[in-house]
Amino acid sequence: MLYLCGGVSEGWHLVLSLLLLTVWEVGSGQLHYSISEEAKHGTFVGRIAQDLELQLPELVPGLFQLDSKGFGDLLEINLQNGILFVNSRIDREALCGRSAECSIHLEVIVDRPLQVFHVEVEVRDINDNPPIFPSTQKTLFIPESRLLDSRFPLEGASDADVGSNALLTYRLSTNEHFTLDVPPSHEQVKPLGLVLRKPLDREEAAEMRLLLTATDGGKPELTGTVQLLITVLDVNDNAPVFDRSLYTVNLPENVPKGTIVIKVNASDLDEGVNGDVLYSFSSDISPDIKSRFHIDAVSGEITVIGVIDFEESKVYKIPLEARDNGFPPLIGHCTVLVEVLDANDNAPQLVVKTLWLPIKEDAQLGKVIALISVTDLDSGVNGQVTCSLSSHAPFKLVSTFKNYYSLVLDSALDRETTAGYNVVVTARDGGSPSLWATASVSVEVADVNDNAPTFPQPEYTVFVKENNPPGAHIFTVSAMDADAQENALVSYSLVERRVGERLLSSFVSVHAESGKVFALQPLDHEELELLQFQVSARDAGVPALGSNVTLQVFVLDENDNAPVLLGSGMGGADGVFNQLLPRSVDPGHVVAKVRAVDADSGYNAWLSYELQSWPGTTRSPFRVGLYTGEISTTRALDEGDGTRQRLLVLVKDHGEPQMTATVTVMVSLVENGQAPKVSSRSSVGATVPESSLVDVNVYLIIAICAVSSLLVLTLLLYTAVRCSAAPTGGVCEPGKPVLVCSSAVGTWSYSQQRRQRVCSGEGPPKADLMAFSPGLPPCPGSADGLGEPSVSLDSHEKLFVVKYKTEKSTNHHHQNNAQWLSSCSTILVYIESSRIPGLQSELEDRQGYVKRPCLNCSPKKTKQKANTRTQVQVVHGMWKTNSNRNI
Repeated sequence: MLYLCGGVSEGWHLVLSLLLLTVWEVGSGQLHYSISEEAKHGTFVGRIAQDLELQLPELVPGLFQLDSKGFGDLLEINLQNGILFVNSRIDREALCGRSAECSIHLEVIVDRPLQVFHVEVEVRDINDNPPIFPSTQKTLFIPESRLLDSRFPLEGASDADVGSNALLTYRLSTNEHFTLDVPPSHEQVKPLGLVLRKPLDREEAAEMRLLLTATDGGKPELTGTVQLLITVLDVNDNAPVFDRSLYTVNLPENVPKGTIVIKVNASDLDEGVNGDVLYSFSSDISPDIKSRFHIDAVSGEITVIGVIDFEESKVYKIPLEARDNGFPPLIGHCTVLVEVLDANDNAPQLVVKTLWLPIKEDAQLGKVIALISVTDLDSGVNGQVTCSLSSHAPFKLVSTFKNYYSLVLDSALDRETTAGYNVVVTARDGGSPSLWATASVSVEVADVNDNAPTFPQPEYTVFVKENNPPGAHIFTVSAMDADAQENALVSYSLVERRVGERLLSSFVSVHAESGKVFALQPLDHEELELLQFQVSARDAGVPALGSNVTLQVFVLDENDNAPVLLGSGMGGADGVFNQLLPRSVDPGHVVAKVRAVDADSGYNAWLSYELQSWPGTTRSPFRVGLYTGEISTTRALDEGDGTRQRLLVLVKDHGEPQMTATVTVMVSLVENGQAPKVSSRSSVGATVPESSLVDVNVYLIIAICAVSSLLVLTLLLYTAVRCSAAPTGGVCEPGKPVLVCSSAVGTWSYSQQRRQRVCSGEGPPKADLMAFSPGLPPCPGSADGLGEPSVSLDSHEKLFVVKYKTEKSTNHHHQNNAQWLSSCSTILVYIESSRIPGLQSELEDRQGYVKRPCLNCSPKKTKQKANTRTQVQVVHGMWKTNSNRNI
């Protein structure tokens, strides 16, 4: 006999399953393929590259990834042709059990641009599992008194396959007493059963053996059998009967042990021991049910003894027996169906894949940083999960598929502000109370070269003494770069340019790593007063960024040049100068003028003259002007004075250490008739030999004197015109500073390398103005003490205007126009900072009091007057400060 388990609708499902071969579709970012289980290695699944519209060059390990989502290496992609194929054995039963649907979920990740595709490969069942009964033999005890149509339940076979392959039909071996009762599909809970069709007679047959065969619906068909051993009993003809053949119970998961599930009840119409009922599980119950439930044999109460977990099993089908104590015993049967209710006992689970870290700080918005997948083993509302990010992070979550998210960049990054972020992703389900889980994503921000090196200030002023040793360290520049690693590695170099006829690199160099600036050769203040150049700082990034800083190196003067006598080459071989002088000259007559220059500047170039006495000589009738160098008589000459007077003149500057030069002047005293008519002021070095003067034509002498007088007159007129630019009448008028351009005290700063003018006044030293500088232009238009001199300077010349203002009275006799400086007590220094950057701060630091020599004191009075102090005030334009700090 053949019995078909199932209805018409399942027959149609079988037909549709046989017609469905390989189906793929693209929808909502998902591909669908199907493959039969147990397919051989290399079996074609689908052209995934073609279906995803991908180019084969994109299928490289760096740009293409296949994530099997925990299914191992069952499937693989051929990167040469983009075909998805079977890589290892696929067992549907091991993969999905008895689930009606079985799929392998894959993720295909493609970079540039980043795309995530979800691929579902359905595993089709094949008929590779035969039906299996719980045991190979089952024994039934049936009293001979049982009525016709009595039903005896049997445990059906199970098939590990699904669908039509698990659609079982049963066939019972031919006999005349029993038929097989197969319940319809909507009553699958009801077991198989044997139905008695003919009364039993123990005397005719005390035992019968039947073969029950189960056949599945696969191609080819597979079968399983169980042998039924029927023992015919005598007497006890009423079996226990349950109140219901099927009990249904809803049981929450995670209930404590000892919880009562249900209490069943069965009754027996017999009396005595034949009516006493004992409850038990059916003999063929699964060990899993026995480990979770217990039934009391007397009361029929079922209790929980194990863990009830909805995620492990949603339904438990428990077959029960009620056996009486008769002989033979009779048995009643029922089924308890326990449906497990889900509880929110599983927190969401987060899986984070960070494939694109670290992220560059110049990454574009929308850049994918990580992929996040969320799972929750609960069902319904308890399994619905929402994700969120911690606040104050420049990122956001974008849902790409169900329970799949991408962590993308939402706002611009700046590594110098924040070098990294710890992003916390929170997944929360919809249960009550809600459960959540968190995952941290450490996002490191990679540096890009977006910051140039910067110096603390745009320019520096450096003061270096001249005559420095070669290779001397004069300054150190330092630049900071806010970037990191090689982008912050700063190197220094000179911005090359020409200084005069030479390259800048022949003067200075800069160390590439430390930024130390070295002078490659000794600097000479007389040749170069200011060296202005730029140092460049560049980082090692790509592309490299850089910035420049300006260095102004002022070369400070040192007293390294001794005074040099003008016209010294015109003397004799022994450096002695000869001069004729009539004996009848009056006291104060100027015999000659010693002229000398000093290549230094300032005090180092301020020269003074002294007349040295020879050993053993008497008091000399001559003297020399302290600052003019003019040799004049101190008294009338008499017969006691020798005819040849040997004068030794010492020229010295005011530097430290002091440097000197000497010149010998031989004065020959002649009678009035023998003396030639020469200028009353002749200079040393410009004299003519005595022998030649005697024979000079008188007219020639007169012509020379006339030309000299004309020259002197021209110079006087020129000086008067130059000094008449003052707004008030007199030259160097008291109370108003006046710039007098004369050389009366020209040895103050006269230099043979540069033309300089020393201005002084003959009037009272109430308010005198002096200017000394290399290359001083014509006198300013205004000599007002607070005005700014109108000058023009080239790149190698700087102007210093010093105003000497008398603030005390004096009783000294001012001699030779230069001695007015002795009464000066205040010095105002005017600077033009726009023309001399950085010099203003240096002069401000030097303002205060300085010691000055007593210019009008005799050697005996020098010690007494040497400590006179002069106040220095620095003035820039109309700005003026007073300070009493000592330098």
